[in-house]
Amino acid sequence: MAISVKYTASATATGGGRDGSSALDDGGLAVKLAPPKELGGSGQGNNPEQLFALGYAACYLGAMRFVAGAEKLGAVPADATVRASVGIGPRTEGGFGLSVTLEVSMPGVDRAVAEKIAERGHFICPYSHATKGNIAVETVVV
Repeated sequence: MAISVKYTASATATGGGRDGSSALDDGGLAVKLAPPKELGGSGQGNNPEQLFALGYAACYLGAMRFVAGAEKLGAVPADATVRASVGIGPRTEGGFGLSVTLEVSMPGVDRAVAEKIAERGHFICPYSHATKGNIAVETVVV
């Protein structure tokens, strides 16, 4: 699979990884990182799962808007939302794994149309391509 890269984001993590800090190399965003209390941390910072949820939700919503227009499936309303929930936990094979639930809301859109847009959004979204076959992703249209 060839990719014609049009943009690259770079970030640098320092400290203890999940218990340290990370910042975009262009200075646009810096975050203090801390493991969540559920994983034995202080919870006094953000964690990689939260950042992944932010990125996936935004990217997937944009992908649905794109595909709806490109495939003439109808308009995605301005008040449409995607809520990404990213779970982390131990894998039976060892190490840790992730799971994702994408909750899609498109007020005023026929459910069958919303489901089709949500399905086709995965074809466009690079997060969906990256997770396919690697992370369990459930998409729920509400």
